[in-house]
Amino acid sequence: MSGTPRAPSPAELRDPFVRRELTRAAVWLGLAGAIALVVLLVQPLLIIFAGLVFAALLDGGVRLLGRVLPIGRGWRLLIVVLLTVVFLLGTFYLTGVQVAEQFAQLRSTLESQAGKLAGWLGRQGLMPGASDVSGIARQALGSVGRITAWVGTAFGALTTMFMILVIGLFVAIDPGTYRRGMEWLVPRRHRAEFATVTGRMGQTLRRLLAGRLLGMVAEGVLTGIALRIGGVPMAMILGILTGLLAFIPNIGAFISGALMIAVGFSAGTEVGYWAIGTYVIVQGFDGYVLLPIVAKKTVDLPPALTLGAQILASALFGILGLALADPMTAMIKSALERSSEREGERDGSGEPVEQR
Repeated sequence: MSGTPRAPSPAELRDPFVRRELTRAAVWLGLAGAIALVVLLVQPLLIIFAGLVFAALLDGGVRLLGRVLPIGRGWRLLIVVLLTVVFLLGTFYLTGVQVAEQFAQLRSTLESQAGKLAGWLGRQGLMPGASDVSGIARQALGSVGRITAWVGTAFGALTTMFMILVIGLFVAIDPGTYRRGMEWLVPRRHRAEFATVTGRMGQTLRRLLAGRLLGMVAEGVLTGIALRIGGVPMAMILGILTGLLAFIPNIGAFISGALMIAVGFSAGTEVGYWAIGTYVIVQGFDGYVLLPIVAKKTVDLPPALTLGAQILASALFGILGLALADPMTAMIKSALERSSEREGERDGSGEPVEQR
């Protein structure tokens, strides 16, 4: 028996080397599995995040209403939801038929204008011929519908919207329960800091959404009034689209401007110039007057950072990622700022190192 090895077998977990290597392998495998899981579940995760954004929007309305109505949170939330539903139903009831007609008219007008533009480019030698200009225009406009192909069908889009609304409503009813549940998943020694970070992220998100809503209302109303004064066709639907697209800064403004200019020139050169002037004035007022004032009370996101995040989010996650790019960026920025503050506190200065 003297020849029997006394050292631990490599297969035994008592060996410190084996345990250390297995721990490392488990960490890397777990990280790879988590990344794969996020990639596979990216669409449901985006829907959940959209629900949280909607919950933050409702929560902001509840907090604002609480400043003037000293009643329970549940009643304030009910008032906010009812006001939102009444506004949406009233808008669709009063403008539904006109909006539906203008949508059909808008599509045909855009096809016609796109065909004229493609024909002019073909005559200038900038396109390989204009023999199938209308087909090119239809394909270009049809590609807009394929952006949301991941939804599948109209029923899928409605289901997605319904789930976002339901998640947001449930979270807004009792956000404390979900916040405590998230904190419970964090180790005890990190719970206080986690609560601080999530609180700041929620405040940042509410401020961002408040600024976005104010900008959307201002742009939509001003654009609709100005286009109607100038005799631009479909002024109402263009105002609504401008307001909705204002939720996506930079890209949304470019799309709405292209739409109103194309429709304006369909009614004549003078009307087209009026549409251009409307776009420049409204965007100038929004960019140089309204947004700077709102930014002091909300979130300061650099335009280049915002645009870069939108490009990346749209490429990775599609149209829903594009719509949620700003909330994602604002929340990440808030978390990084808190991390910088902690580094400054550890350094003993009480402020971030790079600011000293």
